[in-house]
Amino acid sequence: MSRFGETFTTSKPILGMLHLSGDGPAAKRAQAEEEARIMAGEGVDGLVVENYFGDADDVERVLERLCVLDLGSKIGVNVLRDNERAFALAEQYPVAFLQVDSVAGHLPPEADMTFAADLAARRAKVRALLLGGVRFKYQPILSGRPEEEDVRIGAARCDGLVVTSDATGQPTDMEKVARFRSVTGAGTPLLIGAGLTEANAVEQLAEADGAIVGSWFKDSHKDTGRVEAAHVARLMRAVRTARSAI
Repeated sequence: MSRFGETFTTSKPILGMLHLSGDGPAAKRAQAEEEARIMAGEGVDGLVVENYFGDADDVERVLERLCVLDLGSKIGVNVLRDNERAFALAEQYPVAFLQVDSVAGHLPPEADMTFAADLAARRAKVRALLLGGVRFKYQPILSGRPEEEDVRIGAARCDGLVVTSDATGQPTDMEKVARFRSVTGAGTPLLIGAGLTEANAVEQLAEADGAIVGSWFKDSHKDTGRVEAAHVARLMRAVRTARSAI
């Protein structure tokens, strides 16, 4: 069994984003806890603490709180634009996984060599899974390599690849997922990284091994909203249908 399968024992795991909205550190932590409780209560398998609207210190404050609550969901971390801090937090707190938005393809060859060595060294120091993006939304493509080569390199650098189209909330192109799968085979888990909804969950999870969900859980279905229990429940019902079809 892969490390991914050992960590997420339920098939097709769903990871919910905690974007850290709120006016000030205390409010951000309180809202993150409320949203974490909602998602965990509806059966979301993992919670990604991300500094989308906060900063790295907000991430740490939320991790400190969630790691003692025993909500039943795996805890993960994504510190945007600061991999060093993300791995430091993974050493300090009992997180199950890290997400890094780009692990290959986003740097020119000379910079990529240094990045790869640094990533490998940091990864060796933590027990957490690494979920990485290749040709991820909003990330540049500077490698000069074909997509197939970037995917192969990215798969070797992490425990699961996160696939998106071009923007937050935009459904992930299933042709892109198929291209990634043709390169990696069944050995590397592929996760939908954007745009999963109750309407497309069955179709998309038939091809992917899990998903990360942010905007669709919100009251407005936009990243600026608050997580709403009814939206989480509806998507998780669709996920259970997808799982039953395996």
